[in-house]
Amino acid sequence: MRPDAAATWGSGASTRRWPWALGLALAASAGCSLAPRYQRPETPAERQFAGAEAGEGVAAELGWRDVFPDPRLQGLIGLSLTHNRDLRIAHLSSERLRALYRIQKAPLLPSVNAGAGATFQGLPKGAMGPTQQYSATVGVTAWELDFFGRIRSLADAALEQYLASVEAQRSAQLSLVSQVVTADLLLRAVTEQHELATRNAKLVEQAHAITSRSFELGLVPEVDFRTSESQVQLASVSVTLYEQKRLEAQSALAFVVGAALPPELPPLTPLEQVRVRAELPVGLPSELLQRRPDLLAAEHVLRGANASIGAARAAFFPSISLTGSAGFGSTELSQLFSADGFTWLFAPRLNVPIFQGGALRANLEAAKLGKAIEIERYQRAIQVAFREVTDALAAQRSLGLQVQAQEARVKANERRYALAEERYRVGVESYLSLLTAQRDLFSSQQALVEARFARLVNVANLYRALGGGWKERSEERSQQP
Repeated sequence: MRPDAAATWGSGASTRRWPWALGLALAASAGCSLAPRYQRPETPAERQFAGAEAGEGVAAELGWRDVFPDPRLQGLIGLSLTHNRDLRIAHLSSERLRALYRIQKAPLLPSVNAGAGATFQGLPKGAMGPTQQYSATVGVTAWELDFFGRIRSLADAALEQYLASVEAQRSAQLSLVSQVVTADLLLRAVTEQHELATRNAKLVEQAHAITSRSFELGLVPEVDFRTSESQVQLASVSVTLYEQKRLEAQSALAFVVGAALPPELPPLTPLEQVRVRAELPVGLPSELLQRRPDLLAAEHVLRGANASIGAARAAFFPSISLTGSAGFGSTELSQLFSADGFTWLFAPRLNVPIFQGGALRANLEAAKLGKAIEIERYQRAIQVAFREVTDALAAQRSLGLQVQAQEARVKANERRYALAEERYRVGVESYLSLLTAQRDLFSSQQALVEARFARLVNVANLYRALGGGWKERSEERSQQP
């Protein structure tokens, strides 16, 4: 500022220059950005997923109520979205990062403060001068003009962190929906297995009763009697084991939901009766990058790392900060706001980095390495996502065939056990044949429950892998005229 211009700041006419000066400073503070231009890294996206054809629509657009129409599953998912602590933490973390972003971008605008004060001073006897001083001022405190985009780059990095947390919250909801479905299906599976173990124990006890009478009559050797006695105890252990698993599965479900299961919740039904939408629209691999929240979050983190490079580059250049104030001062409180008491202060400051011991260059190198790391993490996240989708698609058809095969196997073993029991009662068949038939029947029934459980869980996993689960209901398509 020229000396003659500075001298005119105290006049009434020249004080009208403050808005113009402030506007020019705001325009200058917009500055430029030294961050490199962002380009999305290359992705290993194929034209379509192996083993699936891209049909109309994508699973991410399907609401979880449409994919899981089972009333009990819908009730549990609804409860978990309200009470699950992990989802609450994700939401609060997102809100916290939002507040931090607002803090980071605040220096783009000047900080204006108003203050008033009084000073009282005791002087030696006979000394001339005021013993009190009053003041009232409004001023800008150390406002940095962002010529090279350092502050803006830091704000952009904070914004990307916040946007990543928003996507992370959506990803947490996707995982939660899948976890609730899996936990409830597991509870149903172990409940069915507990019922199978109980029925199997009754069959073993019936066979043991027949063997015991035959042993008393001397029709079977003692080894058959002891074997059947041992099978009774083994069946009892199996019942106890599945009862323990059932209680653990129930506790795990309540933990995932985040609250005690209400009594009005629909009761458990067998896995065979669970209603889910098994056929999910897969879509194209490129659509996965646009809809899966964890991939979007990883890209936002990458964008933030890119913006951090701009801040590190801007640190090499000079920075200009402005400090200014205007107000009134007087030795008499009654004359504080008189025209003669007007005061002002304008203190620009230029800071030029000359020698920092290599800290600035190291900071820039660290920012570039940070971006390189985030690129690798982003590409790895894509690989993980593609693998999850591919594995779920590969298991989809296989598990369906396994269920059909296990159902046929159970029917065959049921008939085999009925024949073996009938022949054993009349003494035609040995106890070993009956025991083998009973074991095979119980084993095939357990395998059928496990196959049904795996098929239903795979639907939940595929739905999550395709980016679905953050919408409650599917969007209705607009009718074309």
